Amino acid sequence: MKIVVCIKQVVTREWPLRVNEAGTWIRDSDASFELNEPDAYALEEALRLKEKHGGEVVVCCAGPARAAQVIREALARGADRAIHVELEGDPAAFDASAIATLLAGAIRDEQFELVLTGLQSDDLGFGQVGVLLAAALGMPHATIIMEVQAGDGGLRVKRELEGGWFQWIAMPLPALLTIQSGINQLRYATLKGIMAAKKKEIRKAALPDGLQPAQQIVSLAVPTRSKQTQMIDGSPAEAARELVRRLREEARAL
Repeated sequence: MKIVVCIKQVVTREWPLRVNEAGTWIRDSDASFELNEPDAYALEEALRLKEKHGGEVVVCCAGPARAAQVIREALARGADRAIHVELEGDPAAFDASAIATLLAGAIRDEQFELVLTGLQSDDLGFGQVGVLLAAALGMPHATIIMEVQAGDGGLRVKRELEGGWFQWIAMPLPALLTIQSGINQLRYATLKGIMAAKKKEIRKAALPDGLQPAQQIVSLAVPTRSKQTQMIDGSPAEAARELVRRLREEARAL
């Protein structure tokens, strides 16, 4: 089975967020970075499918030159090779539609049987790239996947729904799945894997000409903390009724 896993480099969750000087994104010049957690679970699922059914696992990343860090990490965990769509300038300038277009252009010609992405990114969390990528590739897709069974030229996948419900779906190949965190137990790169990753291929994919994002971040601000004390007059019974009214109608807490 020929599988590609789309991965993203994100700022580590422990790093204190600070808005940049332009007010359009976080200040990431001095930040530390890591592999997006849902993408790590997607990579692990791809490696497990390869171990069961054979084939090849390729990782594809659209990001700046520093994204080579997470590409090498994915190769060290067991991916066979990688594709890097190297972005210039601020990565935040590329919205989900543009990223999906870049990824589709990089992987379309290789005729992958299965495309895996994380459900969403830890930094933005929109959950759009996977479904937009499926549309760009013309593939059937399923989201929020908690289990994957491959066989007989197709897939049987388990989706997580609201309220603790699950749904089983049969799908043909090729297909795209967005993987939920917790689907499996993550493996870590071994010393042997780290050494082997240095010799694995990383192909640079060219950026298409004239690609323009469909949206842009106008401004970004840290939420301000504020409090306001209001005194309620009247008898205890009147004050209680007024408090309940305000909680229900103004604060929407009831």
